[in-house]
This record gives sequence, structure tokens and C-alpha cells, in this order.
Amino acid sequence: MTATTDVAGKPRVSPWNDPGKRALLIQIILLVVFAILAYEIVQNTLANLRSRNISSGFDFLSKSSGFDIIQSLVPYSSNSSYGRALFVGFLNTLLISAVSIVAATIIGFVMGIMRLSKNWLVARVATLYIEIFRNIPLLLWIFIFYSAVLKPLPGPREALTIFDSFFLSNRGLMMPRPLFGDGAWLGGVGFLLALVACWLVARGAKARQLQTGETFPVLWTSIALIIGLPLIGFALVGFPIHWEYPVLQGFNFGGGIAVIPEFMALFLALSIYTGTYIAESVRAGIMAVSHGQTEAALALGLRPGRVLRLVVVPQAMRVIIPPLASTYLSLTKNSSLAVAIGYPDLVAAGGTVLNQTGQAIEVVGIWMVVYLSLSLLTSGFMNWFNARMRLVER
Repeated sequence: MTATTDVAGKPRVSPWNDPGKRALLIQIILLVVFAILAYEIVQNTLANLRSRNISSGFDFLSKSSGFDIIQSLVPYSSNSSYGRALFVGFLNTLLISAVSIVAATIIGFVMGIMRLSKNWLVARVATLYIEIFRNIPLLLWIFIFYSAVLKPLPGPREALTIFDSFFLSNRGLMMPRPLFGDGAWLGGVGFLLALVACWLVARGAKARQLQTGETFPVLWTSIALIIGLPLIGFALVGFPIHWEYPVLQGFNFGGGIAVIPEFMALFLALSIYTGTYIAESVRAGIMAVSHGQTEAALALGLRPGRVLRLVVVPQAMRVIIPPLASTYLSLTKNSSLAVAIGYPDLVAAGGTVLNQTGQAIEVVGIWMVVYLSLSLLTSGFMNWFNARMRLVER
């Protein structure tokens, strides 16, 4: 029996036996099945919405919300729209995520280095911190800080005070508010110029070190620029800054800046809990650096602190950064647990909007898009930072 051949004389192969055509066919079949399932889900959803007389769309975002939010970084009242309420929740999510990431990174690096210390007490304290906070659920820590740490604080009349300017009570932390007058924008310009100058100094110091081996005090120079240039800007216009101090008015404080206990509890729980995972990443990164690098640096006469800062940590970063990015993503998403104690983040504000409007699909869709966007931006930044910090072979 002869095999079937094509015009060129080559044997014909069944599409199913051709790996390339078989893979393409399977992908087409899966795509069709996925399209059918998506169509059925959309049709079923629309039918359920019609049966319940729920209109779809985002027109509800322009309607008055009718509820207050206890923390707002932008002007907001109960007469503001639902869209404004969601924006306030989004800003609160950004705020708690940003400050918690910074605090967790500092705590994690310190504890990770402490755990590798040759001092028995220091190493055991770091180990105890990591094992305790890492092995208890985050939600439970949120409740502990909120109900067992902050709520038992004295009331505003008996508030703990620092320099008669900062007041800590069960209503939160009250602190002075800066009020800027005319011409204060020069201080802001000075701050921006200081940031640019710091970047130029760091870039120049790195190039100088590569060429000559000489170091430059970048840290202290940057601190002097960040403090000095804004002060010069304010001095040119006569320091147009005044302070509004908190004042006890009846049963609560008025004026100043109020840090609500919900924010403080969430900040403490997120930063301390996440810091344990960062500490383990730092420890793993440092241990991944060959011990010969440390011995060589010590043989050159470098002090242990400079060995850690200039030799060990830069090489350890290539191991630390990848899990660090995942940890930051988890922290941002874990901030949605704020709804458990009433902190008005995006999920809490969106939940109130959903209950009042019934627009479940739209609100959940907004949640998904926002958290997906934050995750992609964080991941993209960390990938860029990882590429910048990778070791360059000579």
C-alpha cells in the first residue's frame, strides 16, 4: 500500500499528527469554548439584572452619595458624588499602602540583618519577632492593634501629650498642621530642586568612585540639600508658614491633623506583619553572598559596617528584590482587610456605594481594575529596579 503524497512528492501528514497544526487547532477550540462560556455568563447576568429591575452602567457615579467618610485627603462631604467617594477610598488605599511599604521595608531590613548578628541576644530578638508575627494571621493582628492597643488608650481629656503639641488618645493621634501663606511655593520649588540635585550628586559620586575608587558622602550631602534648599526658598519670602495646633474642644480635639485609630492600627499591622517576610528575604539574600567576599573586604581594611553596606548588601539585592516585589504586591492587596475595622479604603467605600446603589458588577469591576493596575505598576517598577541593581560582569 503506497502512502499519499502531495504535488511536491512529500508524504501527506494528517493535521492532527502535525504538532504545529494540532497546537493551532487546540487553541482555536479552546478560544471558541471560552467565547461561548463568556457569552452565556453575560446573557445570564443581563437576564438576572432585568428580572430585578437593576439598570447597568456607570451613571450612578454622578449621583449624590449621602454618606460621610471619616478620612479624606481631598474635599468631600455627604453631598459629593459616588465617584468622589470611590476616589477618596482609592487615595486612602494608596496612602496606607505607601506608608506601610516604606515602614515594612525598614523594619524588614533591620530585622533581617539583626537575625544574622553574632550577638546572641540581638539574633534571638529578631528571630522571636519574625516567628511570632509571621505565624499569626494578619487580620488577627489588625484586631489586636485596634481593639487591644489603641482603643484602651485614655480619652481626649486625659490624652498622652508630647511637648503640648502631639496628643494620643482613643480618638487617634493629633498633631500640628502647617499653614502656608503667600510665596510658600518657593519652598516647594526648593524641595524639587533638592531632589534633582540629590540625583545628580549620587550619579556623579558613582561615576567618581568607578573612575578613582574614592567615595563621596552622598547621604549627608543629600540631607543637607533636602533641608537647606527649601529653607532658603522660605527665607526669601520671610518664612510664610504658620502652625495650627490641636485644641481640646469639649469631648474631642479641634484643629491640627488627626490620624484616626483605624489608620494607625492598619499601618502597624501591615508594616510589622509584612516586615517579617522582608526580613527573611534579606536574610536569604545576605546568606547567598559568598563568605569570601566578606573576608576579602575585611582583608582590605574595611570596617564591618562598610563591608555590609558596600560589599554584601549590593550583591544580596539581586536575591532580595524578586521576592520583595511579591511582598509589596501582597501588602497592597492585604490593605483591603481595612474594611474589618472601618478604615475607609477603596473596598470599604465601594461596599457602601454597592449597598446603596445595587451596582454590584460595576463596583466590583472598579475594584478589580484598580487593584490590577496597582499590581502591574508595582511589578513594572520593581522589574525596572531589579534590572538597575543586577550585577554587571566585567
